[in-house]
Amino acid sequence: MARSPSSPAANPEPRRGKRFGTIVKWLVAIGVAGLVGTFIAVLIAVASLPGYDELKLSPNGQSIRVLAADGTQIVNMGPAPGEWIPIDQVPSVMQDAVVAVEDRRFYRHPGIDPIGMARSAKTAWERRGTGRRLQGASTITQQITRNIFLTNSYTAGRKIREIILAMAMEWKFSKRQILELYLNRVYFGGGAYGIDAASRKFYGHPGTRLSLGEAAILAGLFKAPSNYSPSADAQAAVERARVVLSVMRDAGKISYAEQAETDPADVKLAPEPKRNSVRYFTDWALAQLDTLIDETTAPIDVYTTLDLGMQRDADNAIRANTPAGLQAALVSLDRDGAVRAMVGGKDYVSSIYNRATQAERQPGSAFKLFVYLAALESGMTPSTPVVDAPINIDGWSPRNASRRFSGQIDLRTAFAFSINTVAARIGQQVGFDTVADMARRFGITTPINTHPAMVLGSSNVRLIDMTRAFASVGSGGVAVMPYGILRVVQQGTQEVLYEHRADDTRVLVAPQVAAQMTDLLQTAVNTGSGRAAQIGRPVAGKTGTTSSNKDGWFLGFSSGLTTGVWMGRDDAKPVGGLQGGRAPAAAFAAFMRQAVANRPDPGFNTDVTLPEWQLEPDEEAYFGEPDQNFVDENGEPTAPVDIAPPAPRAPVEDDSEPQAPAPEPRGPELDRQWLDGVLTRGDRPERAPRYERQPRNDRPDPDEQF
Repeated sequence: MARSPSSPAANPEPRRGKRFGTIVKWLVAIGVAGLVGTFIAVLIAVASLPGYDELKLSPNGQSIRVLAADGTQIVNMGPAPGEWIPIDQVPSVMQDAVVAVEDRRFYRHPGIDPIGMARSAKTAWERRGTGRRLQGASTITQQITRNIFLTNSYTAGRKIREIILAMAMEWKFSKRQILELYLNRVYFGGGAYGIDAASRKFYGHPGTRLSLGEAAILAGLFKAPSNYSPSADAQAAVERARVVLSVMRDAGKISYAEQAETDPADVKLAPEPKRNSVRYFTDWALAQLDTLIDETTAPIDVYTTLDLGMQRDADNAIRANTPAGLQAALVSLDRDGAVRAMVGGKDYVSSIYNRATQAERQPGSAFKLFVYLAALESGMTPSTPVVDAPINIDGWSPRNASRRFSGQIDLRTAFAFSINTVAARIGQQVGFDTVADMARRFGITTPINTHPAMVLGSSNVRLIDMTRAFASVGSGGVAVMPYGILRVVQQGTQEVLYEHRADDTRVLVAPQVAAQMTDLLQTAVNTGSGRAAQIGRPVAGKTGTTSSNKDGWFLGFSSGLTTGVWMGRDDAKPVGGLQGGRAPAAAFAAFMRQAVANRPDPGFNTDVTLPEWQLEPDEEAYFGEPDQNFVDENGEPTAPVDIAPPAPRAPVEDDSEPQAPAPEPRGPELDRQWLDGVLTRGDRPERAPRYERQPRNDRPDPDEQF
């Protein structure tokens, strides 16, 4: 007999209901087990928590002692001094500001905020795939728990421990005790832990006398102390404080009238203590600790490469030679890349922005280092004939500063006097991608464009990267990596946590290419655009000046020390008279004379030092002012002020082989016999022989190469 459609065996609904009920039971059981497990974990954590008085005595922050290469203490990065302020003495405006901004439901949750966690999870789900972490759900209790007991590493295990410890803290201590711990332990930046240390640092008075505006600024620091520090970026601190005031008004802690009457911009800051340029170096070096050692709260000693004498000389050279209204930077590297001096600006107190390591500016003709390295690696030599004549590359026609052309010259002369047309021809011949690859090979980390004007330095670079590139040439083509930390030692136990290991195994170009490049660089200092950088011993270097004189550079090396100097305005506006061969070269010389005075002078494989009576008049007599590239920040050609473009040449109308354009009339002819005589290197018994490239019979005629 067939079963009725309404029979239990034929109706699947009861089975589905039974399965659903089973799932619910299991979920309830798992939830109860989880709650019981959490309860037990919290009880265990409560039993293990230290007492409140013990928590008050635990140290604030990590002590970091920074030492120079000779062991002299440069700076102590330990916590700023401050008193513990009981919660009854903390101004109510400070308490209200912290709770409103950091944890509005602080007085109503058990240590964790389920509402905040749900909102944060929803945001994370909406932004999934962006790589952003789940943030914004930590309560004040969780933050102080992490500050005292845990690290800042972002892992699931650490987050679970943080939640359990936060609930244990809420179980064992009152809300007022937790808030007191937080206000006296939180980091406000600049080494200041706790509101008293922060108030004394920024306002010059104890934390018991904070006004509403002052409290708003301090509360705004919790999100990012370095970004909103009033001493580093006053405008950012003021804008953040206004956000805090708005949040306080929304939370009902202040009225509309109080918000309107309080302007954080009116808050008076305590004057910053005098600090010299050494802080540019320590800021740069200490930022690398996270990549060198595991996270630790133990006090440490950081031994650095800084030479205090050289640092003092660098500071003096920059201050004495930088024109008024300009900023400047200097980096000096030893043979192995050790940073011996670093100046990131004329005044660290007025600006902590490090122009030596952070600023990205056009290098002008200093970028020709990579153009000529590519040429030498392709088979050219310093004596290879090249042609200085008009050239058009896809509509781009570079011009020389003199507005004239010299016809056939050699590669050495073209580099010494920074001839733009020759650099363009080399770039066209070897390939602009090849030039860009050479720059990256030598340590340029910023983006490099590959349009033709790139050979004249239209891509932005950093001073420390350019200095590194010149140092690698000076080291014979072996890569030089700048570093500032020699070793890190834990105080007390003297355990070595890190020690620098030199790596001289990476060869960038063949030794003969580096030697020939040194030949060219030395010629630029002895007879060309860098003569102001002479210091009485062999120097190899190159100037750089960008269009409209926005940037001036000089980079060079002598006696195993490589130094780079940049000058310009932070807003990149034109500066009349700024050229790499003037103030930057003078600052380089002023520093290097002192820095290498007690160093041995090994010279170069290709060195030549001319007596004063043999030096020709200034290069302007031949080629006009050096390094005027006449390209804008996008690499487009620009005409110089008050100089009319030359009349166009008539096309050649014959059937003969194309010839290089005849040189235009110009000033006195170069004495080629003199130039060849003083710049041709011969073997000297006291010097290592120069690297010579063997002649190749299959090499094309130089004119055909261009």
